[in-house]
Order: sequence, then C-alpha cells, then structure tokens
Amino acid sequence: MRLTLLLLLSALPGAVLAQVVPSGTATPATPPNAAPAQEPMRLPNGPLAPAPNWSLHFQQTLVNQWHNDLNTSYSGDYSLADRESAKLSFTSTLFIGRRLWQGGALYFNPEVAGGSGLSGARGIAGFVNGETFRIGDPAPSLYLARLYLRQTFALGPDTEAEEDDLNQLAGPRPTHYLAVNLGKFSVADFFDQNSCSHDPRTQFLNWSLMSAGAWDYAANTRGYTVGGVLEYVTPSFALRFASTLVPTLANGPVLDWHYGTAHAETLEFTKVYNLGGHQGTVRALGFRNVAAMGSYRTAVAVGQGSGERPDVTSVHRDGHTKVGFALNAEQEVTKEVTLFARISYNDGKNETWAFTEIDRSACLGAVSTGARWQRPDDRFGAAVVVNGISPEHRAYLAAGGYGFIVGDGALNYYGPERIGEVYYSIGLPKYHAAISPDYQLVVNPAYNRDRSGPVHVVAVRLHVEF
Repeated sequence: MRLTLLLLLSALPGAVLAQVVPSGTATPATPPNAAPAQEPMRLPNGPLAPAPNWSLHFQQTLVNQWHNDLNTSYSGDYSLADRESAKLSFTSTLFIGRRLWQGGALYFNPEVAGGSGLSGARGIAGFVNGETFRIGDPAPSLYLARLYLRQTFALGPDTEAEEDDLNQLAGPRPTHYLAVNLGKFSVADFFDQNSCSHDPRTQFLNWSLMSAGAWDYAANTRGYTVGGVLEYVTPSFALRFASTLVPTLANGPVLDWHYGTAHAETLEFTKVYNLGGHQGTVRALGFRNVAAMGSYRTAVAVGQGSGERPDVTSVHRDGHTKVGFALNAEQEVTKEVTLFARISYNDGKNETWAFTEIDRSACLGAVSTGARWQRPDDRFGAAVVVNGISPEHRAYLAAGGYGFIVGDGALNYYGPERIGEVYYSIGLPKYHAAISPDYQLVVNPAYNRDRSGPVHVVAVRLHVEF
C-alpha cells in the first residue's frame, strides 16, 4: 500500500533538476542543529514497516517565482525578460535503496520534472531557482536521476548507528571506512557539501549558494553524470576523488562516452573540528575538466576577422581544459546558529561546460533555527554572494557573444553580479512538509551594469518528504 502510494505520487508533474545529498555520504555524520529540520517518514514497527534490507522514500518540491518589471535600455537573446509572468516548477523523486550484501547497496532514483524557470532559466549567472535548469520543454518528463552501486569496506571495528533516510539504509556503519560508488549520480551528492547551503529544496534557492559558483561540475542539463567516486572517511576527516563523464555539448543533455578525450576529475579534502565546543567543517576542492570546449579568445579573434558576432561553439577543439578550486566552511556559533562561507575560482579561458557562467564567486551567510521564538522546526537563512567572470569571458560577452546562460548582446559596462537571499522555512512536521517564502535581490544580472536592475525576485516553495 505504501509503495503504491509513493509510486502514484512520483508520477505527479515535476521541475527540471533536483539536488538532494544522499545522507550516507555526509561529512560530518552529525550536522549542526541549523541544518534542515525536515526528516523523511520512518516506520520502524508495524505492517507498513519496510524490510530491513530496503529503504523507500519520496519527495516533492514546488516553487512559484516572480520578479518585478524592469526598465532596461537593451536586451539580447539570453537576457532576463523585462516583464514576464510568474513561473512554477515541480520535482518528484522516489528514493529506493536495497542492501545486496555486507557493505553493498544499490540505489535507484526515478524522477519526474517539469515547469519552467524565469526567462527559461537564463539572464542571471547565479540563477534564482535551483530546482530549474535550462530545459526548453516545460512539460513533465520522467527520467532516471540516479542508479548507482555503493560498496563500503570497514577499516576498523568501531561503528555508529545509521537511520533509514534518503539513499541511506538503516544499520551499523563503520566510523573509519573506504567506499566505492559506481553508476549514475550527481557529483554534488558527494562534493562541496554544506549543512546550511547545498539543497535548493530546503535551503537557499540560488544556484551560486547551493554549490560553489565557479565549480563547473560535470553534469548533463539535469545535473547528473556517470562515473565513480572513491571515499576515504574517518571521524575527523575525509578524502574523496571522482572521475566522471561530461556532456557532448556545453550544458547538453547527452553525456560524452569518449572518455579518453572528455572527462572530469574532482578531489576534495574535508576536515571536521571543534572550536570552543562548537563543531566546524572546512572543505578544499580542486577540479579539472577536459572536453571539446571553445576558447573565448579564439572566438573573439575569429569574430573580429569575419566581422560577425563571436560564437564560442564554432571553435570547439578536443583537449581544452578548465581547472579551478573551491573552499567551503561552516561553523556552529551557538546551538541554534551556524555561519557558512564559500569562495571558488576557475581559469575562465574556455567556455563554461556544465554548471553556470561564473568564473569567480564568494558568498557568506547564516542559518538559524526558530527555537528562540518557540518554532524549533523553522529555519531562517540569509546570505550574500558576489559572482564574476574572467577577462577572456568578459571580452567575449562585450563583443556580443552568447553562452548558454547569459548574453545581452553587449557588455559595455561590466560589474560583478551581486545577489542577496533571505528565506524562512515554516516547518510542518505533522505533515512532513515545509512552506518557505523566499526573497532575492539581484544587482548587475549577467554582469551588465547597463541592466543593473535591481531585480527583486519573490518565491514560495512547498517541500514534502516521506
């Protein structure tokens, strides 16, 4: 009965991309109190309780978003529209886990997505809804989000209890282990985690707050890839390495299986510590992508020679790379308040290939529980982020070039993209749901001071998780 209900619910319309961190990979294992309060339904006893070797959960998220009318002097094909109606996005995901043998499990996540982002998810590099990516057809679509095998090898006798959760099976887990993950997943499931700023379904909606903005992480249009992740985890630190596929075209839906000429590697070190009795975590990430990227400088030179608008897609060449890093920290200040920050950078010489058109990014924010006003299941979050691009990328946009996210047809006066976001999550634990009003202020969308705005973006999000 419970399985039938979840399968029916999973057929409801959904949005375009979902970023949900599989709980079994989290470091630290115990997040601060200011992390999302929602937990999936658990039925440990009774006839509806899942078998001990199975895990079954469901989520659905709806986001309705609107921005004010703008008065701009010009626009391009990929500009944020001056006027448009509110846009609605949906996602529905079924999380199925099956224990196969000792330390081995298979996870299967079918997902339905539909709806649309403002201006087709274009016009702002740090786009304002992490539940929508650049999908042309807003009609609901069923697809495979994740299908991967996870094998854990204990490296010591100590264990800790693990509860049944999204992509996590109940039972003892070693505190010191080696894990291998193979299959289809999101690289963001394992890397650049942050207890307060990583999941647009329950936390900040902005793209450059859910992940490090300049980390061009390997993914197809919907945010998923195929590959392997190796994890070495201890109670105090973790080391993770991934090698995965990249898309055939920038932000394209199809992955490139020619691994010899197109691939991505990611390496991250995570350290957990205590400062004055309060938990903190720092993460240092490095990445290198290899693909048939176009060079911004070459595209501009070709355009100048022909007298036409530069087109980076016309100068693709195998073997081009993008390298960069991200630093990520979270620090519990009190039992109810946690601060977080990220900085990230990539060389910006070749075109953005997967995530979004940001080459430098920095953010700072805080999240608090509602315990002080007798609402312990509520969450209040506030953050600011500044995004920028490389000189080569800037020259390409100034010459009239287009990426896949931004392009106003000109860039006469460059300015860093500045974004502030505030949300309040109203917890409804009886219904395993939360309603979150959200506000974002965007200045210099797409780095264009001629179209500085400001843009006021208001949203309401409903998230249900069983």
